[in-house]
Amino acid sequence: MEFMTHQRRYDVVVVGAGILGLAHAYHAFDRGLSVAVIDHADRVAGASVQNFGHVCITAQSGVARDYALAGREHWLDLSRKVGFWISESGTYCVARRDDEMAVLTEFADRRGPAEVELLPRDRILAALPVSGSRVVGGMYMSGDLQVDPREAAPAVARWLEASGVDYFWRTAATGFDPGVVHTSRGDLRAGTVFVTVNHDIDRLFPERAERRGLVRCRLHMLRARMPLPAPLPAPLFTGWSLVRYRGFADLPATAALAARLREEHPDYADLDLHQMYTPQPDGSILLGDTHIRDVSAEPFQSERGFEVLIREAAALFGVPDVTVTERWQGVYGSAPDSEFLIEEPVDGVHVVTVTTGIGMTTGMGLAKDRIDHVFGRESAPAI
Repeated sequence: MEFMTHQRRYDVVVVGAGILGLAHAYHAFDRGLSVAVIDHADRVAGASVQNFGHVCITAQSGVARDYALAGREHWLDLSRKVGFWISESGTYCVARRDDEMAVLTEFADRRGPAEVELLPRDRILAALPVSGSRVVGGMYMSGDLQVDPREAAPAVARWLEASGVDYFWRTAATGFDPGVVHTSRGDLRAGTVFVTVNHDIDRLFPERAERRGLVRCRLHMLRARMPLPAPLPAPLFTGWSLVRYRGFADLPATAALAARLREEHPDYADLDLHQMYTPQPDGSILLGDTHIRDVSAEPFQSERGFEVLIREAAALFGVPDVTVTERWQGVYGSAPDSEFLIEEPVDGVHVVTVTTGIGMTTGMGLAKDRIDHVFGRESAPAI
């Protein structure tokens, strides 16, 4: 589609059609602003469809928690408007050692019973189809959501396009000036630009990315089927999850747990393992993940990461067979010192990037905050 057929100036141009770009487009359009989205791909791709589909609200902290809590209602509202599947499933965590249970206890004390329910061994085993071997207890976080990662973002994009947002697929941004986006199909004029291209920010603003230490994080991910005695009812964390999320990071018991896991499983720690499971509407389960960081995403993926995920799933659920139906390498942007990269390198051009794997969780709230920052916080009629 050539821009000559779309000469009018847009209030907002969003560069990047992943979940964060879609969220910016949604909140801008919801205000009655004219919006265009451009993306180098021909559809929603990348991290927005390669993830667990887990809107992990409760385990966040700080501003990420604020974005996640705000975004929860936007996810639920969008699911009603668009019609994609969403589940107010919450999240379970199973503890298989006393030091894991100690972290859960401290976390529950901090957050309170409205957010976190500690579960004794008998109740966690009644709730989950896991092997009873070594299980000492668990917890349930009721506020978390789940979507189908391959359905949700593409469905939002189709709905926005049908509602009046202009999409320019297979169109790459090449540069920016105030009021202008230069692209592979010519110039597009905009009052405000949001650049939401995740790790590819280093291709548009390399100095900014280098200064923040932005790299690509590669993941081992699997879809599998297992002969479970009952369906897995919700996303499931393990002890490895407790050393990943910032909501657990400053608890007194977390450091001891991290030290024990590294001592007992140095090979898993080197893979930066996050042993997590999310059930899908078709009965399959997403298994993940590992984290390997570099500036460029190496295309070659060791089988070792997949072997670890399969072996640990079989042990946790006590099944003889994990039938893998798909394997893939997820990739997202990662930076060492913060969860978000938010800058304005050119007047009216706002770079907004999530620099860890919580884009699905925080993107809706983050985008609303950025739209409000630029256009003010007055209310506007809903779409």
